[in-house]
Amino acid sequence: MSYISTNLNFLMTAVKKVANSLSRDFNEIEQLQSSLRGHQEFAKAAYERMSRDLRAELQKGRPNYAVVAGAENVPSQAPYFLVCPLDGLLNFMHGIPYFAVSVAVVENGVVTAGVIYNPATSDMYFAEKGKGSFKEGYRNHERLRVSSRKDMADALVGAKDSALQYSAADIRINGCLSLDLAYVASGKLDAVVSADNTPDTIAAGMLLVKEAGGSVYELNQKDIRSDNLAAVLASGSVIAANAVLGQKVHGLLNK
Repeated sequence: MSYISTNLNFLMTAVKKVANSLSRDFNEIEQLQSSLRGHQEFAKAAYERMSRDLRAELQKGRPNYAVVAGAENVPSQAPYFLVCPLDGLLNFMHGIPYFAVSVAVVENGVVTAGVIYNPATSDMYFAEKGKGSFKEGYRNHERLRVSSRKDMADALVGAKDSALQYSAADIRINGCLSLDLAYVASGKLDAVVSADNTPDTIAAGMLLVKEAGGSVYELNQKDIRSDNLAAVLASGSVIAANAVLGQKVHGLLNK
């Protein structure tokens, strides 16, 4: 059983409330697949509405927090929400139920809480710094743990880097980094490698992996004896896995 702070409970409630419209939109977009222009415009409108409504809901409940999305400038001192209103937009546009709303709480430059929610499946993943990672359940929340696999030959990796193609059991391009990171935290994916991302797609998932016992490295990090989460957010490049696989993946990509 997890303890959910007032702040995290607010965040989970706000995300689910606003994402109801995204769930309805996803059910409708399948009817537009025969019209390229139609479903592109519909998806764009859904994204913009989600972005606007989520920002308003967060600011209403926590007016002392700024709301930052994408590549927007972060406040120098004030706590803020780092928001990705619809990660996996292309999946959403094509009627593929692998997309998410991702929100992280950043205080004094540190990610202290995070939520990743898939409106298509109602799967909610959440974490608070020092308190573990969980998947929301009807009665009890499921504690998340990263995979214990140590052999690359057995590993399922979320990546598009061909350098891993012949080392891992398989590599996948799933199209939604935040959910991929939640899947690493859940042990469903053994590792994730991704470059050139905006911080809003990484922050919440990065915390989930850490709180599930995993390791998070910057792709070109020289010293991997410890994590450098600030560098990950700054560069937008991430390796996430358990400690053993994370170091093996890093080694393969930095030969």
